[in-house]
Amino acid sequence: VIMRFVFVSVIAKYQLCNQHQESVLDGLTRLHPIYAPFLLLASIVMGHVYASYMTVGIGETCSNLLGIGEVWQWALFWNLLGLALVLGSGYLRMELLFKIFLAVLVVSFLGTAIAIGPNPAGIAQGLYRVGLPEQVGKFNPLLVAMAMIGAVGGSLGNLLYPYFLEKKGWRGPKYRRLQTYDLMLAVLAMIVLNLSVWVLGAELLHPNGLTIEKLDDLPKLLSGTLGATGRSLFYAGIFAAIFTSLIGHAMGLALMGSHAWLRWHAGTGKIEQAYEDHSLYRWIVIWCLISPLDWTLPGMPDFVTLTLVANSLQVVLIPLIAGGLWCITSSDRCIGRSYRNGWWENLVVGGLFGLGLVGAWKAVESVVKAIMS
Repeated sequence: VIMRFVFVSVIAKYQLCNQHQESVLDGLTRLHPIYAPFLLLASIVMGHVYASYMTVGIGETCSNLLGIGEVWQWALFWNLLGLALVLGSGYLRMELLFKIFLAVLVVSFLGTAIAIGPNPAGIAQGLYRVGLPEQVGKFNPLLVAMAMIGAVGGSLGNLLYPYFLEKKGWRGPKYRRLQTYDLMLAVLAMIVLNLSVWVLGAELLHPNGLTIEKLDDLPKLLSGTLGATGRSLFYAGIFAAIFTSLIGHAMGLALMGSHAWLRWHAGTGKIEQAYEDHSLYRWIVIWCLISPLDWTLPGMPDFVTLTLVANSLQVVLIPLIAGGLWCITSSDRCIGRSYRNGWWENLVVGGLFGLGLVGAWKAVESVVKAIMS
């Protein structure tokens, strides 16, 4: 989480403070032109990969909670609604919707964790204890670890942050302090929400030797402890987390994809057209929200399996992205002397690059093992 904070902070610093008044993608393309077609391809491929588990998850959530309808029916309904929201709403409306869902998330995850009762000593111990546990259940610990790095540390999703800064109207160094507070609040919320879910796992699953193999395992266990209300409350949080991620990724990846296309064809020239006005933006949104519906058909992998595999796969992208960002944010030619990385920023981003190299290999290894098993 600390690495993610510094990594995204460095991304935002380039977006707001570079001497060329250009975006991060433009800076990466300045480093090497291959970044434009690479990020276009990545937005399309990962748009499908991310949305695959989110689409299955939104369908399973509604089907499990309400007890009616098939997974594909609920997924089709919510993905079509998401499509209408992304194409028909402005950014400010979407941001308001996300704030409402964030409130639901906090009440749901934090509320259930407090009701179960966290162990402060256990939480403190988890901050310094290092090592992978033995395998319990059907998922290899390495796969889970790589998925955690992908989901929490992130990779491609971090590059979407500059587009949302731009939509807020935050341009130039004068917004750097405000952006830092914005990011600190987001990371704090992520810590609280993740810790809440881990508390539930530690207090409900581990003492009883139980594992999570499908989406309903933990909510069903909660119903035995907190009653039907606890199960419904937790499912509300799952829904909020998945639906906001589903439409947020569709919007962000479509902005990045259309930007990459325009930059690729404009070369070093100025881009006059707004990214969301280009037809590719709409096509990528449609692709992200419609193509993954195939994964909801009978016989396809479940939400938990898809989540672990998809988030492990995205670790493979970290070296190329972190390496490029490391170069442009430490270069006088790109970001300028005034805002180039300090030694501690170089240390963290360099560490993330090194972790990415190792993690990319381990991610492939873990996914292959999961598929073979």
